[in-house]
Amino acid sequence: MTTRVAIVGATGYAGGELARILLRHPEVRLIAAVARSKQGTPLREVQPHLLDAPASLVVSGEVGDAEVIFTTLPAGEAAKMASAWVSEGRRVIDVGSDFRLRDPALYEKWYRYRHPAPDLLREAVYGLTEFVRPRLRGARLVANPGCYPTATLLALGPAVKHGLITDDVIVDAKSGVSGAGHNVDEAYLFGTLDSSVRTYAVPRHRHSPEIAQGIADIGGRAPRLTFAPHLVPMTRGLVATCYAPLREGVVGRQVADAYATTYAEEPFVRVMPSFPATKSAFGSNWCLVHAVVDEDNRRLVAVGVLDNLVKGAAGSAVQNMNAVLGLPEDLGLRALPLWP
Repeated sequence: MTTRVAIVGATGYAGGELARILLRHPEVRLIAAVARSKQGTPLREVQPHLLDAPASLVVSGEVGDAEVIFTTLPAGEAAKMASAWVSEGRRVIDVGSDFRLRDPALYEKWYRYRHPAPDLLREAVYGLTEFVRPRLRGARLVANPGCYPTATLLALGPAVKHGLITDDVIVDAKSGVSGAGHNVDEAYLFGTLDSSVRTYAVPRHRHSPEIAQGIADIGGRAPRLTFAPHLVPMTRGLVATCYAPLREGVVGRQVADAYATTYAEEPFVRVMPSFPATKSAFGSNWCLVHAVVDEDNRRLVAVGVLDNLVKGAAGSAVQNMNAVLGLPEDLGLRALPLWP
């Protein structure tokens, strides 16, 4: 029997990517595409890549009898609705930011709002699937990681888990503009973006506390983190280049072994023999990881590359849903990257 699912925020980039994946998933049926705008319009007219979506799938304001609800909403919006859905016995996977941080005070500091459902923060499972798999089975509420944190934590995860690096971490990350969603601000216009790269939100990017929390979850210690994101003139793709001093006595072979063993059985993390390009993950749920040791400076350099709309958002959300429902994790996600 297929699981009934709904997307709340179905007209945005992440919502459209979710629909693309869910419409071909063999074990679910997308029954509701919810949004404030375009209500009454078939989803295939709102999202031009979804030509095969049934004409009956019309943008509406209700989730119907969905058993799993994906939310792709601006900060603070999903948290207003999640309590009611969870109490009704539905499962919620929030692709936004509303349940990623466990301390409600951090929402006031970083997002400038008082969290409307602080009790749910303690229940939400932070869905970095590769490191929390046992906790996902049967979870009622999953906080899907952000795109930058996913690439960063998968790049650094083995080194943190095996205690190979110190707590001083620098992350230099670059993302395509689709990560900003349907944003018509001047900063995202073609004339502004073309042939230009821009650093932004340093040191106050909202993903900073999420990355720090994720590192502490994996390694047991909070890092001293500097996170510097950049906007680059491409639609999809993200690369996080991470730097951290090695602990005394750590050698390159230990690093290589840690990455090989940590990700040996992972369906969507590939340890690469050289630095990967963002296009190598385009359209897929893969995260490509490469780590090297700078012996002269006793420093680890670890890189994570992914498609910010797939493994960085919709794809990882479906991977988490599969884990929650006890389905094979790669179900509906087996598409290879596009090239060139």
